[in-house]
Amino acid sequence: MLGHEEAQEQALRATEGLFYARGIQAVGMDAVRTASGLPFKRLYQLFPSKEALVLEFLHRRDAQWRQALADYVGGHTTPDERVIAVFDWLHQWFSEPDYRGCAFINSFGEMGGISAEVAEQARHHKEAFHGYLTALVTASGRPAELADQLALLAEGAIVTAAISGAPEPAWQARSAARLLMGALDRNGPKGLDRTRASN
Repeated sequence: MLGHEEAQEQALRATEGLFYARGIQAVGMDAVRTASGLPFKRLYQLFPSKEALVLEFLHRRDAQWRQALADYVGGHTTPDERVIAVFDWLHQWFSEPDYRGCAFINSFGEMGGISAEVAEQARHHKEAFHGYLTALVTASGRPAELADQLALLAEGAIVTAAISGAPEPAWQARSAARLLMGALDRNGPKGLDRTRASN
C-alpha cells in the first residue's frame, strides 16, 4: 500500500492533467479515481472534498509555475534581459501542445463566485507574479509603476494565446514591453504617460 505522500503525489499528478485540460467542473471524483488508480476511500482520506483537491492542485501549480519562470529568467545576465525574458518564457509556455491558458484564471472563472478559497488562491498567484515583475523592474532601475503595465501585457497575452491557440501574443507583448522601457529611458516616468496617451 502506498504511503500518504506517495498516494497524494499520485492523485495530484492525475488531477493536474484532468483539471487543466478539461476544467474543474467537468471532472468528477470518479475520473480522478480512474486516472490515479486510487480507490474512493483512499482519495477521500487524502482530500476530504473535491474543493480540497482543487486547492492543493492550485497550490502545487503556483509553486511549479513560478519556479519555472524564475529558473528561466535567472539564466539571463542583465536586469533588462531578465525583464524581457519573462515574455520569452511566456512564448515557450504558450508553445506547449497542451497549453490551455492560466489555470488560475480558468479556476477563478469556474469557481471564484462559489469558493472564496479558490478566489483567494487565484489572487495570491497573480499578486505573487506582480511582485516578481516589480522586483525585476526595480532591479533594472525603473519605477515600480512599470510593473503594472508589464503585468497587464503578460496577462493579456496569456488569455489571447489561449483563445487564439497561437504563441505570437507573447512576442507582441514583448515588443510593447520594450517600447514602455524605452519611453521611460528617454523621458523618465512621464514616458509612461506619453506612451499611454499615444495608444
